[in-house]
Amino acid sequence: MYRIGYPFWKQAAHLGIPLKIRVNVVEDEDAGVYVATSTDLRGLVCEAKTMDELVKEVNAATATLLELHLSKVPATPPITDLRFRAA
Repeated sequence: MYRIGYPFWKQAAHLGIPLKIRVNVVEDEDAGVYVATSTDLRGLVCEAKTMDELVKEVNAATATLLELHLSKVPATPPITDLRFRAA
């Protein structure tokens, strides 16, 4: 597995190597939502009221962003490493 954001990750994706992305999650108690961001994949910012919804949003956004970054969808979806941080 090769982490998105590491050098040559796009080449690894084109070779069919499975990808991994680290996603940081914080709970915004004032707004009543969870917010997910990633320094691995530029542009990934999602929010949802539940963790289940957030996972779905992150997976959909990741697929869209990878398509934009790679000009195609990878053969296998990346493994999402969600890390919850206390605010």
